[in-house]
Amino acid sequence: MVAQWLGQAGLFLEIDNLKILVDPYFSDSVAKINPKNYRRIPVNEEWFDLEPDVLIFTHDHLDHFDPETAERFLKKEKPMLVLCPTSVWQKARQYGSNHNYVQFNAGTEWTEQGVHFRAVPANHSDVFAVGVVISDGEKNCYVAGDTLYDRKVIDGVGTGIDVAFLPINGVGNNMNGVDTGRFAQAIGARLTVPVHYGMFDSLDPSVLECPSKYIAQVGVAFDTDCV
Repeated sequence: MVAQWLGQAGLFLEIDNLKILVDPYFSDSVAKINPKNYRRIPVNEEWFDLEPDVLIFTHDHLDHFDPETAERFLKKEKPMLVLCPTSVWQKARQYGSNHNYVQFNAGTEWTEQGVHFRAVPANHSDVFAVGVVISDGEKNCYVAGDTLYDRKVIDGVGTGIDVAFLPINGVGNNMNGVDTGRFAQAIGARLTVPVHYGMFDSLDPSVLECPSKYIAQVGVAFDTDCV
């Protein structure tokens, strides 16, 4: 799997030629509500040229489902599979087009071009929030979205995770670096990539106490099998 971290919780994943975009936040819309949360990571306009086959929104918060960003992808003519929990699904499908909008609540599973997607619970302030386990039959990737450390979440994810993208900022009902490290160990993550930091803060990813961590650089692709 080739991955790019796009800032905050945004990810672009390529698995068996399937292109997957998760939680893109390419605006400064959060600052319009809370000025102190202005974006510290600049937008690369080339990110809007991405052509995902699958678009995933994990929950209905502006830095995960951002209407300013979402519209630019959902107005594209290329049909996409759009996976999102009920809180987002009610909003995203209003953009119409030829996309397949699927309510992707915890427990829901979907297979697209041989790649399997499984929505797992999250403990977050959006009660519909989910994480996603993505599998090509050989490797398992877990994208947490936003969540606190919770045994029910861990049980929902399971073990045998090859790469996990986990929040570390420790505010807004997210895990901090210590608990993220414990979470990664509990799910047996071979590789742990910290996300959800640096956009609205100056947090150093060294707060993640995890021997399996890999510090990704924004917009720089990396092969998860080679790091």
